[in-house]
Amino acid sequence: MAQNFSLKDQLFNAEKTSYLAGLFAGADPSFDANSFHAQVMSRLLDLELKERMAWIADCLQQAVPGDVTQIAPTLLRALPSPLDPSKTDDDFGDFIFAPLGEWVVAVGIDHPAQALDVLEELTQRFSMEWAIRPFLNAHQDLVLSRMNEWCAHDSYHVRRLVSEGTRPRLPWGQAVALELTDPLPLLDRLHADGTRYVTRSVANHLNDISKKDPDLVLDRLQEWGTRGQQDQDELDWMTSHTLRGLVKAGHPRAMKTLGYDPDAKVSADVTIKGEARIGGALEFDVVLNGKDQQPVLVDYIVHFQRPGGKTSAKVHKLKQALLKDGVLTLSKKHKLKGDATTFKLVPGAHRLEVQVNGKLRAGVDFELLA
Repeated sequence: MAQNFSLKDQLFNAEKTSYLAGLFAGADPSFDANSFHAQVMSRLLDLELKERMAWIADCLQQAVPGDVTQIAPTLLRALPSPLDPSKTDDDFGDFIFAPLGEWVVAVGIDHPAQALDVLEELTQRFSMEWAIRPFLNAHQDLVLSRMNEWCAHDSYHVRRLVSEGTRPRLPWGQAVALELTDPLPLLDRLHADGTRYVTRSVANHLNDISKKDPDLVLDRLQEWGTRGQQDQDELDWMTSHTLRGLVKAGHPRAMKTLGYDPDAKVSADVTIKGEARIGGALEFDVVLNGKDQQPVLVDYIVHFQRPGGKTSAKVHKLKQALLKDGVLTLSKKHKLKGDATTFKLVPGAHRLEVQVNGKLRAGVDFELLA
């Protein structure tokens, strides 16, 4: 695969389309692999990523007509072996199978029980977190009941689908008409999972909830701690990963949950070293003073100028440590990329602030040069 391909070209290209066509030709001798390949490629490279998924699903629907009860035998025969069950993390699967979920939504929304059977198999080849959400909206009770069964599934990919598919703020995912509390009984079962792929999803799910109801999340973490069902190190990791958004926001109870006192008597001095220039770096030193062995969680915030005179603050992690002999000295070199596609830097007045245990302790203005 060419190294200069964009992400969407890496995921969907002629080679991947040929692979998918071959799988279906092997499952059904009447499947015209050449015709399918030609039809897909006639438009594929002109489309954006989500559009490509929908287009391949459309082509499959034309090549294998029928509702989910009719196409399921061919689809399931076409699937390769499930993802390696011996792994425990970072095994998302092959993106070329994502359109199969779109296809199942299109032909299965009126046959939810059969469609869920198919998604259960598909998610063991590529996560069906986007495809499950239309079914949640159309058949909430049925899907939640099936998900309750899936919490005990042998495949961690199926177990993860329960948490990931019900997330309130799933990237790229259709919004779901669930109350924040609806999936909590499922998360109660999944939080003790022995697979990081699952517990990371649970933590991401709780992080989503925390944006609307921090106390609901903090109460649940506290309750899980009293249950003692999860390995303590893993629960500590989940707690930290869950609360990352609240930590950036300086939420006092989140800080206390992680063992950091927001009211600790800590002073900070911050000094910028040299010039800050687009394409270069913002270099600075931070010196903290306080009680000996005081735990500190240190973030820094850069207030960037935006076009039109507005500003945008971005919080970055700096250090978690103890004040040895009551002192901690930190240095940071924050790169100021001039060619970033997601955030364009603007010359002018900027500000750097230091946050310790969720509270602002120091700040300094600086000029960003072109």
